[in-house]
Amino acid sequence: MARERVLVVDDRPNMLRLLERILRRDYDVTATGDALQARALIEGEEFDLVITDVRMPGLSGMDLLRIAKQAHPKTEVLLLTAYGDIPQAVEAMKQGAYHYLTKPFEPDELLVFARQALEHRRLVKQTEFLQQEIEERYGFANIVGKSEVMRQAVALLRKAAESDSTVLLLGESGTGKELFARAIHYASHRANCRFVPVNCGAIPRELLESELFGHVKGAFTGAIRAKAGLFDEAEGGTLFLDEIAELDIGLQVKICRAIQEREIRAVGATSDKKVDVRLIAATNQDLAARVKAGLFREDLYYRISVFPIRVPPLRERMEDVPLLATYFMRKSAKEQGKELTGIEPEAIRALMEHDWRGNVRELQNVIERAVLLETGPQLRAEIIRSGLAGALRREPEASAYADLPYREAMRLALRDAATRYLSTLMRQYQGNVTRAASAAAIERESLSRLLAKYGIRAADYRK
Repeated sequence: MARERVLVVDDRPNMLRLLERILRRDYDVTATGDALQARALIEGEEFDLVITDVRMPGLSGMDLLRIAKQAHPKTEVLLLTAYGDIPQAVEAMKQGAYHYLTKPFEPDELLVFARQALEHRRLVKQTEFLQQEIEERYGFANIVGKSEVMRQAVALLRKAAESDSTVLLLGESGTGKELFARAIHYASHRANCRFVPVNCGAIPRELLESELFGHVKGAFTGAIRAKAGLFDEAEGGTLFLDEIAELDIGLQVKICRAIQEREIRAVGATSDKKVDVRLIAATNQDLAARVKAGLFREDLYYRISVFPIRVPPLRERMEDVPLLATYFMRKSAKEQGKELTGIEPEAIRALMEHDWRGNVRELQNVIERAVLLETGPQLRAEIIRSGLAGALRREPEASAYADLPYREAMRLALRDAATRYLSTLMRQYQGNVTRAASAAAIERESLSRLLAKYGIRAADYRK
């Protein structure tokens, strides 16, 4: 491991030799008694730490501080000063100096300050690295797709990230709603605070209130100590409520108040407390229909749908399938320690012919399985097809509409069936509306009206 580089600058030879002798055991030290030469060194190469006297002919330590911070902002600067220069040294700290050391000083004192300054620099670099890694993993660049529907969706995501409004993500299971929510969070001013996801359907209803809002000691049997809730954990950041349609009506009231008043009350508490949390909700259900059926509060519906964004299913952006498949192949190959050069054209064709009821999540699973089984340089069609053969090709379960009135359930079932039929038709005829209308035995104008009614763009299916 390379030693950290330290530049020491002092116009008095004795002090310069002392500084060099103290530091050279632990660091790679460059020493100069000429402030002008120090300037050339700083501008020509990057040092981890600059230790400089304040008063020198030619250029002062304050001048070198400004030069160092302009050339290399992460370089730390430690000033050596006499007692009379302390006010100036304090001002230097406001301009970016790490600290100042008054003369005379003990050698150990200098080493302590040097180590602290370099540790601070390492932490800053590590934080920047982690932030970059997070952005690469969860940022907009990680949302793969070039189709028009995806470009429109990402444009809305960027707008949402610029505001602090509550966002509602609408889309089928497996479309990547949590990925979208994370992208909004990490592109917003809240990125330095936590993103806290919670699946409202995965936690028993009797426990969910305590999980969200926390509880005080003795609030219920087993509450032997106070516990902070997920709203507390997300303070300053974002709380992502996935499958919000699963919320109990009673909890919906408390969520609505948290959004409106920015206040929550822990279970068993006698007073409210303020919270600063941005809320993003997601659902794969028709909330408007659930409001009409009395299963979802109308006031909460309007609170969370300030900025609704529809996440398109994979069947509406089939041109993204090769991009996504390649992305997942490279990711899986890296994780499994394999070297794959690509996907066979016949395998891509098989992927393009599949209906992808499980959306992006299903595609990812198929590719991960293929990478695990593949022994050659490319993913072969027979391995892809064997994975697709076991995929579920299912209609929406009747239970998806069981809580709705008959007429509303039939309307939604018809919508889903029509969407699947029209999407399959467009895919089969590659977006050619005239040929598709002929095959469907209806007028071209009638098919165009149906496509518009169900939000299907023929252009998205053209090669």
